[in-house]
Formats: sequence, C-alpha cells, structure tokens
Amino acid sequence: MSNNGRAFRLDGRVALVTGSTRGLGKQIALALAQAGARTAMNYANDHSTAMAAFADLQSVSQESCIVRGDVTDPMSVERMCREVAETLGPIDILVVNATCAQPELPFEEYEWEFFQTMLDFFVKSPVLLMRSCLPHMKEQRWGRIVHITSEVLALAAAPFSAYVAAKGGQTGLALSTARELAGSGITVNMVAPGWIPVERHAHYSKEQLNGYRAGVPAGRLGTPEDVAPTVVYLASEESRFVTGQTLSVNGGNSVLKNALAENSHMFSNNLSE
Repeated sequence: MSNNGRAFRLDGRVALVTGSTRGLGKQIALALAQAGARTAMNYANDHSTAMAAFADLQSVSQESCIVRGDVTDPMSVERMCREVAETLGPIDILVVNATCAQPELPFEEYEWEFFQTMLDFFVKSPVLLMRSCLPHMKEQRWGRIVHITSEVLALAAAPFSAYVAAKGGQTGLALSTARELAGSGITVNMVAPGWIPVERHAHYSKEQLNGYRAGVPAGRLGTPEDVAPTVVYLASEESRFVTGQTLSVNGGNSVLKNALAENSHMFSNNLSE
C-alpha cells in the first residue's frame, strides 16, 4: 500500500545522492526532498556552486544536509556516510550519481590511467558506498540503491570505450547485488538517461545537440526533470518488487536502436538459412 494513501512518498527515509550539486544529481536530490525524504547532497570541489545548490535544497526541506567527499576514496566515503547518519539518520536510499569527465576518443588514444579513473567512479565508488550503507539497510530489512547509468551501454556508443566499459562494470555490479540482496528487502535498480545536456555539456554545439535530437523518437532532448521522478519511484515503497531492472529515460532512443539491431540480426539469420 502507499504511504498514508499517497503514492511515492518517502517520509521518514534518509537519502544520499552523490554528485548532486548540479545537473541530474541536483534535480534528483530536490525531487527526493519534495517526496519527503531527509536528503543529503554531496560534492567534491566547487564549494560556491555546492552552497548555492544546498540553498535550493533547503528551500524545499530544512531536513537536509550537504557533505563534501571524494566518492572514490574509502576513508572519505566512510566519513561522508557517517556525517549524514549523524545529521539526518542512517542512509535508507542511496543514489549513485557522481561522475567524472567523459571525453570521446578513439580507443588507441585512451591511456590505461583514464580507464582506471572511469572504473574508480563507476565500479569502485558504488562498492565503497554500498559497503557503508548496507549494514543499516540489512538490519532494518529495507533499502533502495539506485544507480544512474546511461544509454551508452545499450547503444554500444563509440568512440567511447572507456566510459562504456565502466558503465558495463557498474551494470554487472548492480545486477549481481540486486539478486544477492533481494531477500534482505533491498532493491538495486538502474536509471539509464539519454544524452541530457547539463552544465558540463555547455561546450557542445547546436549542431551536435540537433544531431542527437534528430534520432530520438520523442523528438526532443531530455531534461533533469524527466529523470528525477523515475528515481523517486525506485526509491519508494511502491517499487518494492522491482529489482535488477534498468529504466531507460531517453524518449525511446535505445528502443529504436535495439529494434534496428534485432531486425538486422534476424535479416542476417534469414540470409544464412
């Protein structure tokens, strides 16, 4: 049943959203707070931007906090989660969102160190965060872990091998832990946005934006406000029987590409028969 007869309410829950003082993360944090969760923002470096974002969060809910921390550093993650617990309570809802630069380069131009950076953000970071949050979730037999992934894995985007490989690792981690933790009342799901231009995409040209938009069946680019409600749903009691799933928020972009790939595969099979 819904909380107090109201769907998708998060009253009494504590949420942490990593990398949440701009872009998708900020809108997700605001949406969780609007749904009633005591919400913690996280940032790593830009203090002035972080404080401006936190002011916006406080305008939604005074039961909120902001924590500075490097999500790829074990001691930093442990301290950050402890600060959230001391301020708001133990973390019930973990949204893994923090990211790093994502240059598109031919495979030969990526150094291994960059692959490692990607793996640190999208595999190591969720491992560290989950290790800090799971004891409480297991004790109360309730928890929500939401990974913000990407359509790039479904589309096999290129030239983008470092990012796609790391997102593949994150997806594998989410799928395996979803199965492992289901019996403990903990769900693990993924939200896979399309290309949603935010602050870090400011350098992209109008032609690049229009080129991507032209391939989206919905006929437009997505916004952070398109993504945040999906996270709220997956964080809610109503999603209790949904785990190990990827919800694509991309206006049908991956549906179209996957359908074309499947049709191509069927055509090839028919030719070989």
